[in-house]
Amino acid sequence: MLNLAVPSLSAHLAPTSAQLLWIVDIYGFLVAGALITMGTLGDRIGRRRLLLIGAAAFGGASVLAAFSVSAGMLIAARALLGLAGATIAPSTFSLIRNMFHDPKERTVAIGVWITSYSVGAAIGPLVGGILLQHFWWGSVFLAGVPVMLLLLSLGPVLLPEFRDPGAGRLDLFSAGLSLASVLAVIYGLKRMAEHGPGWLSVMSIVAGLATGTAFVRRQRRLADPLIDLALFRIPAFRASVIIYLLATFVVFG
Repeated sequence: MLNLAVPSLSAHLAPTSAQLLWIVDIYGFLVAGALITMGTLGDRIGRRRLLLIGAAAFGGASVLAAFSVSAGMLIAARALLGLAGATIAPSTFSLIRNMFHDPKERTVAIGVWITSYSVGAAIGPLVGGILLQHFWWGSVFLAGVPVMLLLLSLGPVLLPEFRDPGAGRLDLFSAGLSLASVLAVIYGLKRMAEHGPGWLSVMSIVAGLATGTAFVRRQRRLADPLIDLALFRIPAFRASVIIYLLATFVVFG
């Protein structure tokens, strides 16, 4: 929907080319950078609680984005949307894992989740086109608000709470490393696309890769890591991650 709204919001907010790139992409970058952290946080404070906090933040940030009066304000709102969005996937998958202990039921539940995601991606442009035909560009951000309100009203009634009783403390430094590594690499690639190869873009990419390496090494030393790297030794887990990575390149390439 945002891609459809780009011409209209560009006419009203007059963003630079770099600002327009950040408006479109900052959401996905912060989701990627915060996903591991939010999943670990849900283990500690409760998966349902994190989901409801994220839903409230997502709804609020959506309203902020819809009524942005400058490109900088919209970028900030989209960044908040990314952080809030990072709470949803790990919380919902963790809840599914705890609510459906039978493997067949869990398979169906995950299938419903993925189908909903796919259907949403398919109908999003259609809904966005209808909204843009009748309302202003900010209306595309308000489309998700009713869904968040529905979640906030029914979640406390229908969803049980789960948390990991053996979860250790949240390592904030690791959380910062994971976010910084993603953003530094992406910033370097974006700057290279805009200005061509240069020292700043190359240094940013190198710094991001170095930060990512430091993150991995830190996880190996921590008693309570943000992510258990031993998971990648499990063939089924490793294969699913690789397949999802390839599918993402095919779909979004």
